[in-house]
Amino acid sequence: MRNDKIIPGVVLILIGTAFLLHNYGVIHFHWGNFFHLWPIFIVIGGINLIFANNRSAWATTLKLAVIIVGFGLIVFGNFGRYNSPFPAFSYYDDDDYDDSGKTGVTKVEGNSEFNAPFAADARVATLNISGGGTVYRLSDTTSQLFSASTKEFKGRYVFTHSNQDSVYTLNFNMRGHHDLDFNFDDDNDKGKDTSRTNSATFRLNPNPEWNINVKTGATSLDFDLSKFKIRSVKLAGGAAAFDVKLGQPLAITNVDVATGMSDVTIRVPATAACHIKSSTGLSSTTFDGFAKMADNTYETPGFSAAKNKMFIKISGGMADIKVKRY
Repeated sequence: MRNDKIIPGVVLILIGTAFLLHNYGVIHFHWGNFFHLWPIFIVIGGINLIFANNRSAWATTLKLAVIIVGFGLIVFGNFGRYNSPFPAFSYYDDDDYDDSGKTGVTKVEGNSEFNAPFAADARVATLNISGGGTVYRLSDTTSQLFSASTKEFKGRYVFTHSNQDSVYTLNFNMRGHHDLDFNFDDDNDKGKDTSRTNSATFRLNPNPEWNINVKTGATSLDFDLSKFKIRSVKLAGGAAAFDVKLGQPLAITNVDVATGMSDVTIRVPATAACHIKSSTGLSSTTFDGFAKMADNTYETPGFSAAKNKMFIKISGGMADIKVKRY
């Protein structure tokens, strides 16, 4: 390959990789960095002009190093609110706009309570959760339909709910910055300071049948759903840590997991009839207590004759996925 094609090729690869990882929630960068750090492109261009006719190994290494360092600052740099040398101009991410179109996060730091009252006709409820940079927990019941206690240090939570024909829909979203100093709550992170991490602790009413849909970026989620009637659970995340404990299935309970570079643990009762369909690419999978039926298909003993069944569908990139029976 000619040296004069290496530099533009590396630039295209870095740009494409950055956008791909951002779209899948593996990384999050400030769009304002492109404006705040635009002189980096001048430096890259200047270095390439100076060494345009120098095809030695050290010159090529220098040009590549400048490009990689420059893109590293753009992708991973966190420079606060992008204070501009020109007072009339400031740069914000799209997430910094509130619903009225004004810039700025409504609530930067504090504690909040969210509630939805329970109605006797509530037969089915769907909880939609979105937004990264948060520790999500769920284990307790409530006499209301839904309640949540949150701590916010960056961004804000928005909660809406509606109902139609005894079917209730609850939407819980994190808006704002998700570039937190985030630690997954696993054994390697014990003892680390998570006191300034966004968190949301949910409580659900045990009477309705629940659909739970989670779509997040960098997130730690610990849900004990064994006390609730679960119709379906959908988990979609980038660099996430999901730990979900399920109770006995309904006639049919569906669990759908689609992740990127995540650590996923699904716990099911030892007496539950369970079927797993796995399509996980380079992921590591562990299905304790399941018999392999065909390629990428696993079942618990006696599954076909069971009255109530749980179906788990798993897809992922480079994830560590475990299904355990307790």
